[in-house]
Amino acid sequence: MDLSAINPVLLIASLMVAATPLLLAAIGELVVEKAGVLNLGVEGMMIVGAISGFAIAVESGSPMLGFAAAALGGAVLSLLFALLTQFALANQVASGLALTLFGLGLSALMGQSYVGIKPPATAQLNIPVLSDLPVVGPILFGHDPVLYFGILLVALVWALLKFSRIGLILRAVGESHDAAHALGYKVVTIRVLAILFGGACAGLGGAYISLIRVPQWTEGMTAGVGWIALALVVFASWKPWRALLGAYLFGGITVLQLNLQAAGVAIPVEYLAMSPYLITILVLVILSADKSRAPGSLGKTFHASQ
Repeated sequence: MDLSAINPVLLIASLMVAATPLLLAAIGELVVEKAGVLNLGVEGMMIVGAISGFAIAVESGSPMLGFAAAALGGAVLSLLFALLTQFALANQVASGLALTLFGLGLSALMGQSYVGIKPPATAQLNIPVLSDLPVVGPILFGHDPVLYFGILLVALVWALLKFSRIGLILRAVGESHDAAHALGYKVVTIRVLAILFGGACAGLGGAYISLIRVPQWTEGMTAGVGWIALALVVFASWKPWRALLGAYLFGGITVLQLNLQAAGVAIPVEYLAMSPYLITILVLVILSADKSRAPGSLGKTFHASQ
């Protein structure tokens, strides 16, 4: 065992990269749940975003075009969920699980011809002077644009939910869809738009995995990240800044277990590999008893005739 082989600066920088797909997926799901909809299809939307972004990036040579395609792919798949739950009034839990299974199968079919292909590299956003600073430079100023976009998105969602009329209406729909409908708000339209936003964010998170974190396509490569993102929303108590901190916490656990494996820590590799998921389950068990912070209409079906 050689813990000196673990570089703290690289560890923290890697932590931010590992946290970004989690953060993007979680902040999208947070908005969806704030609107009163429970979408368990995050994993399916992420994996479809991963292959959509990868395929377009490879074919066009542009990673940014790949990310745009990933957001579109995730949104299109989320539209299927919206049609099932908001118009056909299907059960949200069952529809979300079906969406995940469908997304996993569809991505495997789409990605057959892309196995073993390397995507175009995404440019790092190196900031003059700041990127060259010792310790701080590699940690904060040497990453890709999508990582910074994820942090900016958290700030925008927080400001939107807290200070804007749109955020107030969204929260009203999530707390009591019947009361919001009585006030004249279009509940279904608001929820569909929130679902599309969540799908686009999940697609971006999936593409971040296939284009930046693990620049290749492998079937099922999201490997449960979507489920951790769902747990992260609960962990954050439906608050954007807590989602950011939670993403860094879970991302840090993932990176740390990889570094401990490389350092030869005398713990079975299987235990280290499953540690992020064990901690996710533990967090859900601890927080499941407190449902007071969840939106009041979360998971409930709305019908205008009620």
